Amino acid sequence: MSDLAASLERLAGALADEREALLGRDAEALMRSTQAKLAALRELEGRAADGDGGDLAGPLAELAERNRANGALLARRRREINWALRHLGRSESAPAYDASGRAERGPGPRRLAVA
Repeated sequence: MSDLAASLERLAGALADEREALLGRDAEALMRSTQAKLAALRELEGRAADGDGGDLAGPLAELAERNRANGALLARRRREINWALRHLGRSESAPAYDASGRAERGPGPRRLAVA
C-alpha cells in the first residue's frame, strides 16, 4: 500500500470512528477520532504541498461527504443538548446588552423544586 493510500485509509478510519463516537455519544472517543482526523488531514496536506498528492479528487470527495455527514450529526447533537439545557434553566448564550450598554440579565434559572 502506498503512503498516499495509507494516509487516505487513516482519514477514512478516523471519520468512521468519529461517526461511531457521535452515535454512541462518547465524548472521549470523539476527541480521539477528531485528533486522528486532523493528523491524517495534515499528512495529506503535506503530500499535496510536496507534489506527492497524486489524484486525490475522487477519494477526497467521498471523504468530504462523510465529514459533512458527521458535521450534520454533530450539529444535531448540539441542538439536543441546547434544548435540554434551556429546559433545565441553563443557557450557553452570551449575555445580552440593553439600550444603555449595560449587561442585561436574562431570566434567572428556573427552579425545578423548592426545598
